[in-house]
Amino acid sequence: MEKKLGLDQQSQEEIVKRERKANSAWNKLKRNKTAMMGLVVICIMVLGALLAPVITGGKPNEIHPVDAYLKFFEKGHIFGTDEFGRDLFTRICYGARVSLLVAVGATIVGGFFGVALGLISGYAGGVIDSVIMRIMDGLLAFPFILMSIILMTVLGSGIFNVILAIGIAEIPRFARVVRGQVLIVKQEEYCNAGKVIGISHPRMVIFHILPNTVSEVIVYATLNIASAIISEASLSFLGLGIELPTASWGSILRSGRDCLNTAPHIAAISGLFILLTVIGFNLLGDGIRDVLDPKMKK
Repeated sequence: MEKKLGLDQQSQEEIVKRERKANSAWNKLKRNKTAMMGLVVICIMVLGALLAPVITGGKPNEIHPVDAYLKFFEKGHIFGTDEFGRDLFTRICYGARVSLLVAVGATIVGGFFGVALGLISGYAGGVIDSVIMRIMDGLLAFPFILMSIILMTVLGSGIFNVILAIGIAEIPRFARVVRGQVLIVKQEEYCNAGKVIGISHPRMVIFHILPNTVSEVIVYATLNIASAIISEASLSFLGLGIELPTASWGSILRSGRDCLNTAPHIAAISGLFILLTVIGFNLLGDGIRDVLDPKMKK
């Protein structure tokens, strides 16, 4: 009898373990087909960027004027060539490095400062909350691309300045997302209990409130990378972002603008990669939201 009870308890423990494993965030994400499609697209783009010297042979700025405006697969050029005879496949792969670096870097900058300001504003409340949020509202009053253009005009061109400009323009959005979560979380019973037993304010914010806002930050950051890619492309297209001849998807799109009638493949291929990557991050972001947000459970 005792042996049978032991076996039943063991089987129940195994069932609980299987259920916990099945309900883990990663397993839930794997069951979301659209999210996995987005993840596959992102992985392909990241691998293409990291392995660019291996799969292309390097030399993204090598000029061959005789081979200008070649079409797809002509003379061994998979995506053809641009107005200077530079291989488009090579420039697309190296451009992925720049575009993804700018997007991730800008999201980190905007997320770091935005999360900090959102935590302070939501937790402190009162005058501090009003001052910080009014400043954020003032920044949000400017359209995103206009704010980035103003910052790029002040800071100048270059990869670091593009990251800084897009990141600064994203700070108010992160701050408002985090502040909204903090206003909800700080009313929970465990926060009230922590205040009663005398937990310090920094400890309360860092160890109790911040971990409960991370899911919202992760979701928004994933979606923000997609918008940052578009922002970099927009700035480079306008001539305020990545300086030529450095390859980025935006600068390639800009170079194809003047030859849409004669060589539309230049703008089309860079635009296609921007589109696919943005869709990939949006699909992944939606999937992560469905997994982490209990209100979105089906």
